[in-house]
Amino acid sequence: MLFNSLSFLIFFPAVFAVYFLVPAKYRYLWLLAASYFFYMSWNWKYGFLMLASTVTTYLSGIGLEKLSADGVANAVKKKRAVVALSFIINLGILFVFKYLGFFIGNVNSALKLFGSSASLGVPDLILPVGISFYTFQALSYTADVYSGKVAAEKNFFRYALFVSFFPQLVAGPIERSGRLLKQIKELENVKIWEPDRISRGLTVMLWGFFMKMVIADRICVFVNNVFDNAWTYDSTALVLGAVAFGLQIYCDFASYSTIAVGCAQVFGVRLMENFNTPYLASSVNDFWRRWHISLSEWFRDYLYIPLGGNRKGGIRRNLNVLFVMLVSGLWHGAGWNFVLWGGLHGLYSVGENIFRRVHGEIKPKTFAGKAVKIAFTFVLTDFAWIFFRAESIGDAFTYIRRMFTHIDPWAIGDGSIVNYGLDTRELLILGAALALLFAVDLIRYRRGKRIDDVLFKQGEWARRAVVIAILVAIVVFGAYGASFDPQAFIYFQF
Repeated sequence: MLFNSLSFLIFFPAVFAVYFLVPAKYRYLWLLAASYFFYMSWNWKYGFLMLASTVTTYLSGIGLEKLSADGVANAVKKKRAVVALSFIINLGILFVFKYLGFFIGNVNSALKLFGSSASLGVPDLILPVGISFYTFQALSYTADVYSGKVAAEKNFFRYALFVSFFPQLVAGPIERSGRLLKQIKELENVKIWEPDRISRGLTVMLWGFFMKMVIADRICVFVNNVFDNAWTYDSTALVLGAVAFGLQIYCDFASYSTIAVGCAQVFGVRLMENFNTPYLASSVNDFWRRWHISLSEWFRDYLYIPLGGNRKGGIRRNLNVLFVMLVSGLWHGAGWNFVLWGGLHGLYSVGENIFRRVHGEIKPKTFAGKAVKIAFTFVLTDFAWIFFRAESIGDAFTYIRRMFTHIDPWAIGDGSIVNYGLDTRELLILGAALALLFAVDLIRYRRGKRIDDVLFKQGEWARRAVVIAILVAIVVFGAYGASFDPQAFIYFQF
């Protein structure tokens, strides 16, 4: 069930209506049932995989707490064994459904390289939506119980809701038990009819729909046309295509997180912010503090720090950074192009660390200096996006080679841009929408305030006028209908 679908527009108010009426102590059970219905609407079999992950990590939490309470001999070793078993089962499921085909394909390539005619069969498995997200969320619970950051949850159904909470289930943000599970326990104390909270949540959702339907799904037409026909285009189209994809994936992924945050807020749950103006970052390290924040923090807490973090010297720190970014690339997709994308970001980060160590932190005092740093960071991240978007490493290098060898600067002013997938009208709509996005992000960057924070400090009529204007823009200019293909959120495939 897509957020930008008619079925969700029926599902969401229906769930809230019952949530409004159900006795307070049963609210979490209703949300659990709604969450499994939401997830299983794609494929009912997916629910059993999520249930397996839920049962495994729930039992691991109970086992870890029991070992700690009983003070049994060799408790530390036994607790580590419980954690290891939980990780092996969950990552094993993830490997089978997401990486097994990739692994077998590489084995077959290696066999062929060494002259063998043997070939292993590649299983035809459908990747369950959101499996990487809920697996990491469940595993963080196991790790947190082990480290004593949270107590094991005794109520299985509350814990099951923590793993499956539908607003953030299939594309994040990846929540921690210390935040989300705590709020689930307090759902019965939430005041259902709280106009300010509900209005703010709906406003945030509306902005997410604007980012998705007016910007991401419109610019997708341009991006798909350029990347799918890269060998026929010259530098102008290819550069614009790369920039467009950077904007598309931001608006697409951030829109999902924004809708999720707003949706959860309507139910009285505060999810963490997953994006904070990433394209206004002044360095690649800063970019990763602003992009997919929940995943960046997950890798920091559960991989980078256990590897030694920055506690074992500069060389070890840089190796840890590079390894984490390679794993991050693999998390995003079972393909060498994703690994290379992660590796590029690792090299960027290592390069910044070395430069900072030698020359110190460069802190421009002028607007122009800050703009240069932001622009340079955008160029680096946008170049890496080419490997992320391309179907293979070979396609990415073909794209880049043509971008630098088939120069046609005259195409910027000869009107050929309207032949790249969007006509003049669509480009004007896109330009206006991007200008609004930039204004909203700039306010967030300079003042640290979300769109609802700004709007709800205005007068009631001004606030209503802006909300109605955004709603009209979605209805009138949203990318749907005969000329557009409704797009699933990009991160569903991860």
